[in-house]
Amino acid sequence: AALRATAFGNIHIMFPLVCTLLELRQAKMVLADVMEDLQEHHVPFNRDVPVGMMVETPAAAMMIDRFVEEVDFLSIGTNDLVQYTLAVDRSNKDVVGLYNPADPSVLRLIAMSIQAADRKQLPISMCGQMSGSPLYTMLLLGMGLRRFSVTPSAIPEVKNICRSVTLEDCKAVAERVMAMENARDVRNYLKE
Repeated sequence: AALRATAFGNIHIMFPLVCTLLELRQAKMVLADVMEDLQEHHVPFNRDVPVGMMVETPAAAMMIDRFVEEVDFLSIGTNDLVQYTLAVDRSNKDVVGLYNPADPSVLRLIAMSIQAADRKQLPISMCGQMSGSPLYTMLLLGMGLRRFSVTPSAIPEVKNICRSVTLEDCKAVAERVMAMENARDVRNYLKE
């Protein structure tokens, strides 16, 4: 259905929860098989549909330099990335306090992903609670992120921050944060 829709508009196909190159390649093979089926049945579609993936597992972030060779775009899914990186079930009330997007390990995985996309000149976006939280806007801008998926209610505040800061200031924030050793210090600094 997604491929058929490409005949009528701008569609991108993104694979979620990718952990290995083999998984991504298998998903792309399935997509190629569907393209062949559509072509055999003379169903119109855009063969050049951009194909991307979510970076929402530590495995994907750790292998991001290889994944950028296989996709047209990336999106960092912070909710799952934080959960899987910190081994914290965000729906479990007993450990939800350990779920923290400001953890340096999470921030390093995000930075790795953004840098790899930049080196390959691939579009990269972010979705999840972190991208819509004004607390992280300057940090993410300083890390090089330029595409944010934000809930409608958060748009005015995130947009206001984007308009009221300089990239130099944001880069300074990111540089300082990336040198920090714990989430508490990161959050306190970002709040300031």
